[in-house]
Amino acid sequence: MIVIRNNDPSFPGGDDPKQSNPDPDGSKSDDQSLRPKNILSDWRDFRASLVAREQVNLLDSDSPAHDNKASGFSQQSSTKWAHPLPMPETGCVLVATEKLDGVRSFERTVVLLLRSGTRDREEGPFGVIINRPLHKKIKHIKPSNPDLASTFADCSLNFGGPLDSSMFLLRTGETSPLPSLEQVIPGIRFGARNSLDEAAALVKKGVLRAQDFRFFVGYAGWQLDQLKEEIESDYWIVAACSSHLIAGVSADSCSVLWEEILQLMGGQYSELSKKPKQDSS
Repeated sequence: MIVIRNNDPSFPGGDDPKQSNPDPDGSKSDDQSLRPKNILSDWRDFRASLVAREQVNLLDSDSPAHDNKASGFSQQSSTKWAHPLPMPETGCVLVATEKLDGVRSFERTVVLLLRSGTRDREEGPFGVIINRPLHKKIKHIKPSNPDLASTFADCSLNFGGPLDSSMFLLRTGETSPLPSLEQVIPGIRFGARNSLDEAAALVKKGVLRAQDFRFFVGYAGWQLDQLKEEIESDYWIVAACSSHLIAGVSADSCSVLWEEILQLMGGQYSELSKKPKQDSS
């Protein structure tokens, strides 16, 4: 996925995002765990299996008659899972709560956090919204960049957030030869403008496929304390989810991924997924 600056659809300079989002309110399987290769390729799968097991054990001990399906964990497959996290980490997702209903940029969004950030003002957390398709292709914006105009012409555009910068996120295999791209989670990497030429060359050689790229207009960014405050104020739910969910986002609906992640998390999160949007007035 490639983020394109709003005022220049030809993928301009500026490798690192250094801004913060506006305030959201306007004012301010067991089998999987036994396979070492899978554990090494994505330790998060292993953690998810432990979380699921612990949740089921807690339900069994607290209420033997409790239907474990209510937790959501027992319904998760080895390729699709999601569970809450106590704090943000690189590769987690931020799931908008009902408090962001009416906030046009963020209502019902899922943000993939590309970096969890530091206290340095220039290195705050940032990511891209992964469930806001623009229903346009690169060729429709007539980019001046030759790689975008040719190699990636048929790739879809997505809204990544309200801030401007350039970076790209790519779905890859475990052995993709892309040392210049930073891994977000196993199977998904991102890079900056200086990696676009390399990526295009690998597509032309048949090493990568153009359809494994999703291009974004804008990104979402915070100062570290700002994101912490928004999470504590219940604007966001911090979650881990499988790379299959992230890589398989549908271009047909903005709300499908948002609902699916919450339902997989179960309990109160599943209930949130069923709530109608709040009146923005």
